[in-house]
Amino acid sequence: MPHIAVPAPVPGIRGLMAAKPASGRRLSELAEQLLRGPSSLTVAERELIAAYVSYLNGTPYCTGSHTAAAAHALGGDYALVRAVQRDPATASVSERMRALLAIAGKVRGNARAVTEQDIAVARAAGADDEAVHDTVLVAAAFCMFNRYVDGLAAITPEDPEVYDGIGATLVADGYLPQGRPSSV
Repeated sequence: MPHIAVPAPVPGIRGLMAAKPASGRRLSELAEQLLRGPSSLTVAERELIAAYVSYLNGTPYCTGSHTAAAAHALGGDYALVRAVQRDPATASVSERMRALLAIAGKVRGNARAVTEQDIAVARAAGADDEAVHDTVLVAAAFCMFNRYVDGLAAITPEDPEVYDGIGATLVADGYLPQGRPSSV
């Protein structure tokens, strides 16, 4: 049960954003820009970062939604997303992605722990400045989104099929789809 009144029993961040539509719209616009806007990172890579950070933060709604979105963006590869969440160092991802996930993990915990060496490793693996920038910004934004959802006790479904549907919709429609409430 959310800590605030929401207009309808809508799960996760969508229900919270419906309580304050003006700020909800801005948050959806931010998510659209970060996860779908121009970037040297693919949609799948950005969703994977969101899923990883949400998992590390222990936010079930965001973890479920972005695990599903990343899996759908990766052609249905839930196993890869879960492997990244367990241990990106052993997951079957590129060295570039592994280095960016290491940066995202540090941003999630103590952003000041990101070092020049971390950036050098990412660059040596093929990450450009835009990829490093977008990794840090997606990781930081998902810490905020996760805390918003957890801090207001958003409705959190337990059925994995709910998250699969959310993930499929996010990949197909993005974060500002016409005709339905915005979602992150």
